[in-house]
Amino acid sequence: MRLEGKVALITGAANGIGYAAADVFVREGCYVALIDFDEEKGKEKVKSLNELGVGKAEFFQGDVADRSSVDSFVKRAKEHFGKIDILINNAGITRDGMLHKLSAENFQKVLDVNLTGVFNCTQAVLPHLIENGKGKIINTSSVSGVYGNVGQTNYAAAKAAVVGMTKTWAKELGRKGINVNAVAPGFTETGMVASVPEKVIEGMKAMVPMGRLGKPEDIAKAYLYLASDDSDYVNGTVLHVDGGIMM
Repeated sequence: MRLEGKVALITGAANGIGYAAADVFVREGCYVALIDFDEEKGKEKVKSLNELGVGKAEFFQGDVADRSSVDSFVKRAKEHFGKIDILINNAGITRDGMLHKLSAENFQKVLDVNLTGVFNCTQAVLPHLIENGKGKIINTSSVSGVYGNVGQTNYAAAKAAVVGMTKTWAKELGRKGINVNAVAPGFTETGMVASVPEKVIEGMKAMVPMGRLGKPEDIAKAYLYLASDDSDYVNGTVLHVDGGIMM
């Protein structure tokens, strides 16, 4: 097992990519703290994971945009598991709109969760990784943050900034034994695209050389690689998991 005995904290873990990652990590021997704002769904998903018979998952309710909430769930996770080895900054939201219609409120809300949330969680977990002398931080960016996307001024801005923070932290923390990398998913079959019209979905697929949208498991397996010892000399990279949509 590639993560035997490790402890991972995964934000946005009650649904989609975050839950897929929790599932993959538990199956690889990892103890997982699932963090999500949705307490009902989070507890339900932890129950499902622990029914696998490994009993390695625990849910902690929290809001990544609220620093006091972050400090609380990080503290509780550390007390419960005894350590933290891996942080997956996966939580994210969308509030799409063309520039001329995008409200200041929706612009700021996306930055609060998708950007400030990454800062909050990383800064709160960092002392525990430094204490270990080793750790893995994986941030979720997006192809939108690298290439831009119509109607996503807020989302693209936040995800581009995540790339910049990832590279900065990789330079700051590498000498402390901490690897910092990012994953940039392409169009992925999650709740974020569930309401998109079928005609638009078909257009998305046509843009991808692989001919399909990504699955949450595709992104989860990228997280697994970057969280495992196999990536110990990978630092400051942005791993695109997008079917080759932009080449």
